[in-house]
Amino acid sequence: MAAHRKPRNRPLGGSTARTAATLALAGAATATAFDGTGHAEPQRTPDQVRAEVDKLYQEAEAATEKYNGAREKADAAQRRLKSLQDEAARREDRLDSARDALGTVAAAQYRNGGLDPALQLALSADPDQYLEGAEFAERAGDRQSAAVARVRDQLREIERLRGAARIELASLRSRQAELKRNKQTITEKLGTARQLLDRLSPPERAGVTAEGTGGDRASRSHPGDGHSALPVVGPVAAPGPRATAAVAYAYQKIGSPYVWGATGPNAFDCSGLVQAAYRSAGIALPRTTYAQISAGRRVSRSELLPGDLVFFYSGISHVGIYVGNGQMVHAPNSSAPVRLAPISQMPFAGATRVV
Repeated sequence: MAAHRKPRNRPLGGSTARTAATLALAGAATATAFDGTGHAEPQRTPDQVRAEVDKLYQEAEAATEKYNGAREKADAAQRRLKSLQDEAARREDRLDSARDALGTVAAAQYRNGGLDPALQLALSADPDQYLEGAEFAERAGDRQSAAVARVRDQLREIERLRGAARIELASLRSRQAELKRNKQTITEKLGTARQLLDRLSPPERAGVTAEGTGGDRASRSHPGDGHSALPVVGPVAAPGPRATAAVAYAYQKIGSPYVWGATGPNAFDCSGLVQAAYRSAGIALPRTTYAQISAGRRVSRSELLPGDLVFFYSGISHVGIYVGNGQMVHAPNSSAPVRLAPISQMPFAGATRVV
């Protein structure tokens, strides 16, 4: 019988309790280590921060060009939608007028429709006058049939316009959703870059955001201060008056802030600066880097002349205006204003001569 007795639960005590507590603490420490909370994030060097910030800025600029393209298409869809809505409204006004006219004719026919035409002829005091009126009524009936046909055509056209407007509205909403996604991407990339820069000391941060001596001098020269306002491009001359005007505009905007999505006159992103510079010279360029690279004749790096557009990175996500002597004026990113910089600073992707 003793073999079937249940063993009694004895309380832990003495060395047994101490062993259990030790094991529990060890388990907690191990869990903390696996959770990652027990390890501090490794400190990045300024060079590592520079590389990561450059990558974030490049990704943000690529998203900015996508944003610019989506906004351009959204604006075009908005204009087409408004045009379709205006045309539909005009058609509806004409339709209402045609319907009113048909309603007046129908009411007159109803009022005069009580007598058979032959009986009206027999009872008429002036049969000749009645016959003339009957002939006019026949011609009026033909015109009425044509009016009814026009109303039907207008109804079909209005329905076509409404269908096209629905398509444009769907396109507009799609572009607006794309704008929102790109805007969120840009904001996140720039926010992460700012956080990384904020961890550095002021001298380290200045070293990370600097683009070289020439670029630093140019970035501190604002329009109107007399230092970088003239289109001085050394011994290399621009190929024509329009290219010269575009270069002059770019020089005048040195020191202006970078704002993504901006096209001037007081702030710019990279493609916005290029578009504004050539707009001042009377030439309309597309909005995005992807389209601007195809806006003229492609030229090699060795053929560059002032006024040429120079593009960078494999995704064609950055552009500047070449000004001679291996330099360009460009709007770099949100860490720096419009400035003069060497084209060797970034991976060269191609160049285009607009004029």
